[in-house]
Amino acid sequence: QVQLVESGGSLVQPGESLRLSCQASRNIFSFTSMGWHRQGPGKERELIASITRDGRTNYANSVKGRFTISRDNGKNTVYLQMNSLRLDDTAVYYCNAFSFVGVQAYEYWGQGTQVTVSS
Repeated sequence: QVQLVESGGSLVQPGESLRLSCQASRNIFSFTSMGWHRQGPGKERELIASITRDGRTNYANSVKGRFTISRDNGKNTVYLQMNSLRLDDTAVYYCNAFSFVGVQAYEYWGQGTQVTVSS
């Protein structure tokens, strides 16, 4: 069973920065892609950043230019660097990972970490 454990969530003020970490229980190079999702109060969960095995990244328009996703294969960890945080970035942030075995797809989720942006 794969486990993803997020950490780094906190209460910050607008304009500040925060880095989230997602540590996997196995070699993250085995995943086809990994991503960060978030779910704000009263909102649906949305994908905000993803990174493929070969390092290609993609971002939602709402975070493009402010957030950066990266991976450290040696530490089995994916990061989300969040700069210029805004009030509407307040959400629970979730890490997920996809892998394929033949034609069978597997998806894994972490438990989430709370990020609150408030003045």
